[in-house]
Amino acid sequence: MSLLNIVIPDRLIGQRIDSALAAMLPDYSRSKITSWVRSGKALVNNKTFKPKEKVLGGEIIALTLVKEKSNAWLGEDIAIDVVYEDADIMVVNKPVGLVTHPGAGNWTGTLANALLHYDPSLANLDRAGIVHRLDKNTSGLMVVARSELAQKNLVEQLQTHAVSREYSAIVYGHMISGGSIDAPIGRDPKDRIRQAVVEEGEGKDAITHYRVIDRFAHHTHVKCILETGRTHQIRVHMSFAEHPLVADPMYGGKIRFPKKADDKLKEALKAFNRQALHAKKLTLSHPITGEEISWKAPLPDDMQGLLEVLSMYDGE
Repeated sequence: MSLLNIVIPDRLIGQRIDSALAAMLPDYSRSKITSWVRSGKALVNNKTFKPKEKVLGGEIIALTLVKEKSNAWLGEDIAIDVVYEDADIMVVNKPVGLVTHPGAGNWTGTLANALLHYDPSLANLDRAGIVHRLDKNTSGLMVVARSELAQKNLVEQLQTHAVSREYSAIVYGHMISGGSIDAPIGRDPKDRIRQAVVEEGEGKDAITHYRVIDRFAHHTHVKCILETGRTHQIRVHMSFAEHPLVADPMYGGKIRFPKKADDKLKEALKAFNRQALHAKKLTLSHPITGEEISWKAPLPDDMQGLLEVLSMYDGE
């Protein structure tokens, strides 16, 4: 913990105080600065203030910097597939079944625990450098920050939708073409564990673009590109479009067997025990060099196997 005194210059007069602080503290995100203001870690003349208050010029702001560490999380020797790393970022291919970070019911055995074992210095960063997440049973690419500056930049890229995230999904139904789903997402009023498409103003804006990769008799392999990153977004949106993901118990219901499905197809659908979703491609600007970089992760074996069976079923 350290104390920093900041004098607000006249050039920032009229701005919100949180905006002024963000401009003067480029190594920290706007959301983190706002949280410091709201929690009383930032004071003007030893008094708290609201983030939206305007700058008058010449204020002396006493800021208590508290480095939040992930040291409550322990490193564990869990194998992870690191597809890229340098001094500032890592890109990992998360397997199915691995929770992103510790939480209720999953305090160990997570990707965060694996990352802390792989690189113990990540304990110095919020959430061990994790800036976005994948559901436990979604596989694929995630970027992890290795410095505060990189973490701030990546969070800003995610917030401004500058990171491109492309997913592969296998859905029920025969989709004719691609399109976009622009429908706000919020907590399902009937089931607080689930997310749902809600009325305008009751949730957060959510946009998913999708394109058909391959069509089968009663299923479709689609590419989904996130414009926003809401919880369970692709799962919720595809269900809303009446093409839920295969094997998604929360948003897709029970297994759907096509009429006259042969035993091989039935067995393949019964054996597939997680939502058919994979984060296939990740594109972003390197947080330090600014270079645009892209990575791809091949479809995992279980999705490849299901696609092979679907391709052999003609629906007759």
